[in-house]
Amino acid sequence: MKRTRIVWLVLALLMVGTLIWAGGGKEAASDDSGAVVLRYTSLRTEDQERENSKNAEFTKLFPNIKIQFEAIKDTEYDTVLKTSLETGVAADIVMLRSFDGGRQIYDGGYLVELNDIIPGMHDTFTANSIATWATEDGVMYGVPYFGSITGVWYNIDIFNKYGLKEPETWAEFIAICEKLKNAGETVFAHGTKDQWAITETLYCDLGPNFYGGEDSRQKLMAKEIKYTDPKFVKAYEKIGELVKYFPSGYQGIDYVTMQQMFLNEQAAMFIAGSWELGIIRDAEVNAGWFPPPVEKKGDPLHYAFYADLALGINKNTEHMEEAIEFLKWVASPDHAKLLANALPGMFPTLKIHYDIDDALALEIIESTQMSHVVPTGQLMWEKLSLEEPSGETLQNEAVQRFLNGTFTAKQAVEYVQKGLDTWYFK
Repeated sequence: MKRTRIVWLVLALLMVGTLIWAGGGKEAASDDSGAVVLRYTSLRTEDQERENSKNAEFTKLFPNIKIQFEAIKDTEYDTVLKTSLETGVAADIVMLRSFDGGRQIYDGGYLVELNDIIPGMHDTFTANSIATWATEDGVMYGVPYFGSITGVWYNIDIFNKYGLKEPETWAEFIAICEKLKNAGETVFAHGTKDQWAITETLYCDLGPNFYGGEDSRQKLMAKEIKYTDPKFVKAYEKIGELVKYFPSGYQGIDYVTMQQMFLNEQAAMFIAGSWELGIIRDAEVNAGWFPPPVEKKGDPLHYAFYADLALGINKNTEHMEEAIEFLKWVASPDHAKLLANALPGMFPTLKIHYDIDDALALEIIESTQMSHVVPTGQLMWEKLSLEEPSGETLQNEAVQRFLNGTFTAKQAVEYVQKGLDTWYFK
């Protein structure tokens, strides 16, 4: 029997998130059948087949509109999107990163305002997810696409081989790492080549339990504390304890290689997001999931659970009517049901009931409902990355240099704060 969940109760807690790319409203206007071809761009290359399958359902409803899904490597996405928008060849539908990432695209004058053309969004989406892609005075420029959760994936077969159980505390987590390393196993599928990956899946995944999660994020934005606060230093020190469990030559390992190591069962654990569930299912890996370990039993679990990506309409599209029709569909409960199961581990942020067929996806979303959970978002995505040097870039660089051994924890936080002092704390 299909298991059903009242997902809006969970997603109402969402705090942060995003996606984007290139394309062109200036070409490929129709196919041989005469249907309008809408170009829709994304940074998730791994979703090609699933997106095509899902979007085919839209074409069944609107045979005169076909969706051409185009993805680009995530590390190149922002640059390509910006260039394509500036040169007038961007896609009709663009994926938007949350908060500052999407806001910069809107402020550049590239996005359609959605308040009047997609009515009822406040009745459909959670307030926090709407606010992620809206201005201070309520202008909405993105339809929330899905929320993500970050935690730790593990290979069940490897854990069973050594009699290991999911850890709750940091000490239990380190004990597992030690046992696996001493047994000759590769503990983590992790490297530091891609800066975004180590920040999102290490510092802002495991770190919140040490720097104070959402409370500290809000205080940092309010300038009540600085990034040099001892709590942020401690978070660096804790993730630094994991470096000795990384593979040899980890400095040259990028995110795609990290994925492949885990999918090929070459490592016991992979610190990443719920968004990986689809490719884990495709690879038929016997995988489990556990939340970021807390420092000691009874501590609040500061769980990174946030509105991640949205879709916007390129203001210069030549297919405005069709683009609006597509986003209306994306904002519907029917699309939410399709998305939740076509892309397992990605959770639509609607205030509605929808079915989650995948048992592990359901387990992940249910793990956010424990009484001691305090949801939080990515530390630098809101307000702190609107200008240069952006907090996100500074933190990415600091985390990478720290894990590669060229910064101490103290030097890392001072580097970030020095950059923020030039504009945000000025």
